[in-house]
Amino acid sequence: MENALLSYEERMRWFHQARFGIFIHWGLYSILGRGEWVMKVEHIPAEEYAEMAKQFNPSKFDARNWMSLIKESGAKYVVLTTRHHDGFCLYDSKVSDFTSVKTAARRDFVAEYVGAARDAGLKVGFYYSWLDWRFPGYYDHKAQPDSAKAMVDQAGEQIRELMTNYGKIDILWYDGHWVPGLAEEELADFWHSREVNAMVRSLQPHILINNRCGLTEDIDTPEQHVTASQPGRGWESCMTMGDACGWGYIHNNPNFKTSTQLIQYLVTAASTEGNFLLNIGPKPDGTIREEEAERLKAIGKWVKVNGESVFGSRRYPFEVSPWGVGMIGTGTAKEDNVYIHVFRWPQQGEICIPGFSKKIISAIILGTGQTVTVELASNGRTFLKALPAVPPDKHDTVIKLVIAD
Repeated sequence: MENALLSYEERMRWFHQARFGIFIHWGLYSILGRGEWVMKVEHIPAEEYAEMAKQFNPSKFDARNWMSLIKESGAKYVVLTTRHHDGFCLYDSKVSDFTSVKTAARRDFVAEYVGAARDAGLKVGFYYSWLDWRFPGYYDHKAQPDSAKAMVDQAGEQIRELMTNYGKIDILWYDGHWVPGLAEEELADFWHSREVNAMVRSLQPHILINNRCGLTEDIDTPEQHVTASQPGRGWESCMTMGDACGWGYIHNNPNFKTSTQLIQYLVTAASTEGNFLLNIGPKPDGTIREEEAERLKAIGKWVKVNGESVFGSRRYPFEVSPWGVGMIGTGTAKEDNVYIHVFRWPQQGEICIPGFSKKIISAIILGTGQTVTVELASNGRTFLKALPAVPPDKHDTVIKLVIAD
């Protein structure tokens, strides 16, 4: 099979171009509005929790509306929770009755999501949790070996279903691979990850697999922080808009990050060749809360003007201080261009960029087209002068530098 011979670099190419994706955590837990870990944290018995499947019938769910908003945000791909740690599947699994198809909703939400994402031109990702809190063998695999084996077998078969029944899938985003009493190096053997991932790649030769399976695979996944992997290694920072304790819908979550913070996280990831996977947690009726929609639209407005500085970016190629590009922000690069991202606009009307050794042909502010004066100074300093008194963009003003070969 020719596609199976694709190199890591070839498979990763679209991912490095994309830079921005949207994570979606949605399931039974949204009904309670206290986050996706509510079953475990509040010790809800499996039988009691399962009763919520009789209520889960989101009449306002429309995957096309979700994808329209995500497209407007500027994101290039989406990752949906097909099944979280509670074991409830948003698709038609043949090895479980605890699914949206076999309970009140009678709908395959994964199929609807995949169709809408493809129609919107977005890459398609599946989140899948290995563990299932409903199995006693998860908590004590030695005392309950049959239960543990049933859970492992279920995971392998459900992953096969997801890789078989929905066409081409671009990302398999594992989670929940940890097991009480087992060290990290033991987890791949417990879940049979090598065998499962070999099956996945045989069915989906182009797919990217993350590192939450006891194996490194393709992509590192720092959570709630932006921390770069080594050059050449794919990585993606996943983050909530609100409190870190809740990826699924939380009814009252006052600690939302600002649009400025989220844009700057995206840019910071791009500055070291990483991606930003920003989460939303839709409400139980299937709608996206206004706080999340507002932020996605604000990011999209910024991306529409400044996207060339992020998509397909590579590492800023010059000396970088601990704060980024001098004291004012950070930088990205692409082809013969360097982009200075000014998070902290200076009051003196000039910016100092340290360690810049290349000749600058021109400098303009992306959002306005205004030309910026360039002056060289001692100690490897480059000054950008004649800047406006106030930042043209309140989130991140981008100055494009065209560099001589």
